[in-house]
Amino acid sequence: MSISAVVTGGTRGIGFAIAERLISDGLDVLVTGTKKIDSGPPQSDYRCVNFKEENELEEFAEFLKYKGVDILVNNAGINKIDKFQDISPSDFDQILQVNLKAPFLLSQAVIPSMKKRNWGRIINISSIFGHVTKEYRASYSSSKFGLDGMTAAIAAELSQFNILANCIGPGFIDTELTRKVLGPEGILEMSNKIPIKRLGNASEIAALVSWLASEENTYITGQNIMIDGGFTRV
Repeated sequence: MSISAVVTGGTRGIGFAIAERLISDGLDVLVTGTKKIDSGPPQSDYRCVNFKEENELEEFAEFLKYKGVDILVNNAGINKIDKFQDISPSDFDQILQVNLKAPFLLSQAVIPSMKKRNWGRIINISSIFGHVTKEYRASYSSSKFGLDGMTAAIAAELSQFNILANCIGPGFIDTELTRKVLGPEGILEMSNKIPIKRLGNASEIAALVSWLASEENTYITGQNIMIDGGFTRV
């Protein structure tokens, strides 16, 4: 049985919104999450996978090899803020494992069947911190800058097979996690720093993913598209 689209980390926030949008577009969508209980959007298929665990990641990649995936959205990611000199090698490795190695292995898994069909879309959800950075983001930015480089390399090699690969870099998006981290005062302060004067909505990220993954996108590949209300341009 083929799967139209896979959205990793599709149980909340941006990933949930992406999965919902692709379902509304008429696609069969498989989402991953780390909870044993199905917590994806209604009408999605669900698979519990913890990308921190090497064996689980490799098993899931092997599973995808034989599923005929048309669209892969690598959304799952983790972050840990720390001073550069205080970052432990184990934390650094774990962030790269989830944010960079997982997209690498899953992309490798789905590309052969995409080549056979001469069609595929790989969309990697990066971050503004894969385009710019700031203090205490060394591990996260390393993973996201790396994701951008990998995306460009995939595009350079595989666009000839109509496999288009792009990154999307969300800015500050109004999710449950953002509200928990920033709080009301922090959200107001951050909104004032964004030219459009508000946080983004997860549905806005999902809309861009939907278009990049669609038949309408025939010529955009290898890009790292910021969707941040102008934050990284001023």
